[in-house]
Amino acid sequence: MAVGKNKRISKGKKGGKKKTVDPFTKKDWYSIKAPSIFSNRNVGMTLVSRTQGTKIASEGLKHRVFEISLADLQGDEDQCFRKIRLRAEDIQGRNVLTNFWGMDFTTDKLRSLVRKWQTLIEAHVDVKTTDNFTLRMFCIAFTKRRPNQVKRTTYAQSSQIRQIRRKMREIMVNQASSCDLKELVAKFIPESIGKEIEKSTTGIYPLQNVFIRKVKILKAPKFDLGKLMEVHDNYTEDVGVKVDRAADETMVEGEAAEVVGAAPA
Repeated sequence: MAVGKNKRISKGKKGGKKKTVDPFTKKDWYSIKAPSIFSNRNVGMTLVSRTQGTKIASEGLKHRVFEISLADLQGDEDQCFRKIRLRAEDIQGRNVLTNFWGMDFTTDKLRSLVRKWQTLIEAHVDVKTTDNFTLRMFCIAFTKRRPNQVKRTTYAQSSQIRQIRRKMREIMVNQASSCDLKELVAKFIPESIGKEIEKSTTGIYPLQNVFIRKVKILKAPKFDLGKLMEVHDNYTEDVGVKVDRAADETMVEGEAAEVVGAAPA
């Protein structure tokens, strides 16, 4: 080997070892606030990288979608099969204000509804609310045994299924197009639309387990802070209350500080 070549053999690796920095030191926690329709407003916490240069923390949080069980939002375990999607719309201080962004059923609930000897009827429809949200609603229903029925099966004829499906679409459109998103979500929680469908189709074929199983938001209007504040009941950030301290208390503290800091005589 030629003299003077490959000088780096004796030296260590170029650059040395890189310091490992915990990525969590550069992140902040923000609390998620659900709309006022739900009884539990504090949903949880979410992480985001701190503002650095052109990367702003609030921009990284906006339009994040959180999936929460309705049981947690309402404090009612009977609603645990419903999953609510909330989208981050605005950031105020360390709070993320969200709005409804869809609904779904848990897989185990859907599987438990499907049984033998009955007909499953499904329908979906695209509707527009009064505040210009375009939604797609999916409805599911099952046929039921009539009182004093001897026959083992409860299969509906295809003409009856078509009639029921038409009725489902009609009710879903009427219910959704006559109110805004906030009022519509308030209808989803107690399943009032499903109960109305069940009631109005008894003349065609009795139904059971009628649910709006899924809601998708296809198109949302331009962001309006005023509308979001209405959904959150004019939410204001909790900054705490100023505490008045007694004058003598302040004096005692001041004296103590003087004694501690005094130089020895």
